[in-house]
Formats: sequence, C-alpha cells, structure tokens
Amino acid sequence: MNRTLPKIAAALGALALASTLTACGGAADSSTVKKVDPQWKKYTFTIGEQSDGIVELAKESGAFDSASYKIKFAKFEYGPPLVQAAASGDIDLGSVGAVPPITGAAKTLGFRIVAIQTPTDPNRALENILVPKGSPIKTLADLKGKRIAIPQGSSAHGLALNAIQSVGLTPKDVKFVFLPPADGQSAFAAGKVDAWAIWDPQSSLAVSQGAQVIAKGVPPLDYGSQFYVASKKTLDDPVKRKALADVLKRLATAYGYAHKNPDKHVEALVKETGLDPKVIEKNIAAWSFKIGAVTPAQAKGEQKLADNFFDAGEITTKVDVDQVIDNVLPAGFGAS
Repeated sequence: MNRTLPKIAAALGALALASTLTACGGAADSSTVKKVDPQWKKYTFTIGEQSDGIVELAKESGAFDSASYKIKFAKFEYGPPLVQAAASGDIDLGSVGAVPPITGAAKTLGFRIVAIQTPTDPNRALENILVPKGSPIKTLADLKGKRIAIPQGSSAHGLALNAIQSVGLTPKDVKFVFLPPADGQSAFAAGKVDAWAIWDPQSSLAVSQGAQVIAKGVPPLDYGSQFYVASKKTLDDPVKRKALADVLKRLATAYGYAHKNPDKHVEALVKETGLDPKVIEKNIAAWSFKIGAVTPAQAKGEQKLADNFFDAGEITTKVDVDQVIDNVLPAGFGAS
C-alpha cells in the first residue's frame, strides 16, 4: 500500500501481539530453497500479520512443511505498532503499508525494509476513503473543513493525504481525527466523523452497510505496495539472515497458492476476520500479492513519498529511504 501521512504527535502506538501465536512447521516447494541449514533448527521466527489470510494460507499451502525452523504469527491491528515491534526485536518480520516505514525511520527506529509485497493488480483497491450513506460529501473537494478518521501513520493516512492534495487541499484544510481502525469504525458508524480512510476488510464491510466510496486506493493516489520490515538484530546474524530469506520465499509460495486458489483465500480471510464470505468475495482479487526484492524504482517511489510527508510537515525528520532498505532476497526474485 502506498500512502502518505500527517504529523505524528504521539508515539506510534502500543505493541499488539496476538493473544495466541500460531506455530507452524515449515516446508519448501520447487520455488523455495530445498537445502535446509541444520543450524536453522534452533530458530523460531515470529511474523507480524494484519489478518490478510496468511496464517491459514501458510497451513493450507504447506509452504512451511519442510522448513527446519518454526514460525509463529503475531496479529497487529495496523502498521505502526508492527514496525515498532520489529525495531525492538519483539518480532522478526512483518509486512506493512508504505507509510509506517517512513514514520518509523523518521523516529530512527532500528528496523530495515527487507522485501516488498506488490499487488497482482494495483488497480483493485484494498483501501478507500468512505462517507456515510446519504452524506452531502460527493467529491474530495467537499472534504474541506470536514473530519476524516484515519489510523495515524498507516497506509490509509497516506491515501488521505494524497487524496486531499490531489484537489489542492492541505492537512490544514481538513480535520484529521487519528483513531485506530476499531475506534474509527465506531466513530464512523456513530456519525462522529464525516469520512473514514480505511482498508479491507473494514472498507468492504462498511460499503456493504451503505457507505459510499469517494476515493479508491489505486494509482496515482495509492500503488498498493507493502514492505516487509525486519529486526536489525535478526539481520546482523548472518545465519539467521539467510533463514529469514527462506521465510520470505515460503511466504511467497503461500501467496502464490492463494492467487491460484482464491476460494481458499476467501476461506482463510473469513476464518481470520469473521466476516460474511460474500463481503470478502467481492474484493478478493485485491488481496492477491507477490513478494520480491525492492527495486531501485520502487525505492525511488518510496523516497518521493517520504519527501512528500516531510514537505507537508507530517514528519519532522527527513528520511533517506536507501539507508533503511536491506534486501535479503536476490534481485529479480518475484519479478515474474
């Protein structure tokens, strides 16, 4: 997810590890490394996730069945706390939208971007800006002076900033109300805010209940890219670093399985979110991803986003994206 974000006045949020960490074995298919390092047997990797179905897909696809290490999943409500967890070493790896690494780097948190996750079809929106049913707000320009609920420092924050800037507005022309997703959902339903920038499955659920989309998270407002962030402590260990690359390749296998079996992906999302399958089915194509190494062009795009945040006063420290990227996958991996 590619986005921009307003000023960060408070800490990025409390760490929200899931109450139950799901342990899996590991297995590689033809797309993963067949040779496993015996030293990896002592490792257990904790992977941060945000209810995109990966927990169930990892099991269903068998992607980790042959891995010598173990994995656990830790659930996060949104990106900034996940980046903080990676920086502190509470998790080893996790994916977030394009904005959390920028805000985290501005705070000099000790993490690195190690891979990118891109949508199979970037023109399918995974997040949107919504207004309630019957709202007089019909266009982005109508947001002037209005209250917009946003999870601070998230990809949806970036979408909101890009969206208002596209019609000549600035953060001073609107009222950003910074709320975690669950609180934003309550405020939106109660009419305490005029609009809500949020991703799926919350977006699709709100639309199924009558909300209207006034801006879709598609190019040029949003490119849908997500970045994998990792603990610097993990990366500094050469043996663990190689194992982490194996983890990413197996995650790529799980997402590849989902792309070929969308019905299984729907089932996984239903199990993880509890939503009606019909709500998820309508937008399942937007959940199709592939994982690869960050290219120079993608790094340049993230740098442009970081500069935009700084110029808009949303962060107070200029970020050099190249200093944050530390690819663990080989160049070209996931390109096809």
